[in-house]
Amino acid sequence: MSTAINPRQLLEDMFRAAIESAQPHHGIPRHLPAPPRGRLIVIGAGKASAAMARVLEDHYLGSLSGLVVTRYGYAVPCSKIEIVEAAHPVPDAAGLKAAQRILDLVEGLTPDDLVLCLISGGGSALMPLPLPGISLEDKQAVNRELLKSGASISEMNCVRRHLSAIKGGRLAAACHPAKVVTLLISDVPGDGPCDIASGPTVGDPTSCEDALAIVRRYGIQLPPAVLETLASGRGESIKPDDPRLAGSETHFIATPMMALEAAAAVARQAGIPAHILGDAIEGEARDVGKVMAGIARQVVRFQQPFQPPCVLLSGGETTVTVRGNGRGGRNVEYLLSLGVALDGLPNVHAIAGDTDGVDGQEEIAGAILAPDSLARAWEKGIRPKDALADNDGHGFFGALGDAVVTGPTLTNVNDFRAVLIL
Repeated sequence: MSTAINPRQLLEDMFRAAIESAQPHHGIPRHLPAPPRGRLIVIGAGKASAAMARVLEDHYLGSLSGLVVTRYGYAVPCSKIEIVEAAHPVPDAAGLKAAQRILDLVEGLTPDDLVLCLISGGGSALMPLPLPGISLEDKQAVNRELLKSGASISEMNCVRRHLSAIKGGRLAAACHPAKVVTLLISDVPGDGPCDIASGPTVGDPTSCEDALAIVRRYGIQLPPAVLETLASGRGESIKPDDPRLAGSETHFIATPMMALEAAAAVARQAGIPAHILGDAIEGEARDVGKVMAGIARQVVRFQQPFQPPCVLLSGGETTVTVRGNGRGGRNVEYLLSLGVALDGLPNVHAIAGDTDGVDGQEEIAGAILAPDSLARAWEKGIRPKDALADNDGHGFFGALGDAVVTGPTLTNVNDFRAVLIL
């Protein structure tokens, strides 16, 4: 059965299915609220927020207005909702201005009004409105330090929530007494609402002291104003039991698990059994690559815990502690580590990519690994272990012609990984 399989095509088909499953048009229509007695204000942020806004306009029968902010290149034309583009992952002035305008839009609402908030991954950087005393430059510096620290996405967002005038429940509190309905596309392990875009409309159970502990744990250097905000407790966020959040609703439109299930269906249709190992696998990308290589070897040698042919699927957000000067990318770092550990093991192929189309800071979603990838690299004079040590996964797979480029996908349900064993 497996002899008829084109490994690269099947891996790419699974990745495309995962991305398609997370498109907003699949989930938004069934979660649209009834028209309010007052106004409907639409706000939001994230890489999928513009696509979500367009679906909302196409399906909502009442009148509406609003503003959402998305990543540069991710805008989708809307007629009633204003779309603003800003920078990600390091915020810029456009995001700062958009965040302030969003707060201005929800000022002075009444109990008859309804705020529909469209939130997806990337919203933390796209709404970088800092607390008083913290500058945009301070926020940019903190983001850069967090991105290279090796901290998990949950830890990074804990710090961000306590420096923001809009995250950590503050946006929902600003909407009070209007009702708030939040539609979420999850890009975080565990689907915690307070971690998606740093939770602008949900209560935050963490504290300034928790944020400081993360800073100390990773040796993150903070600007003086940021350190003072955390140390003084001035950055405390809105807690889950705050009465201003009473009555707020949250609905998931797409999640990493939904994407993995869509990919599994593609594999099974091709006659390959699919096994989902987890949708929230975290850790250093190169360590996760080694572990996955060990599992693949067990399958090949002992037909345990699964018999080949099969595909092993996983999601979740790994981290990279930057030590080299390469082009980065957590998915390609995982994949390169997997390849080094497999060392050309026959019949094992893999793909890893970010479902938003951007791995790290490159406009490249990820890459594909084949049994002959290392041999082809050596022929070009590229040493795989050196590339891994230099955090240069993008450089490695780009040189082999094995990069996966999707362009803006207009959604984001975190990382996608598949190991195909034939």
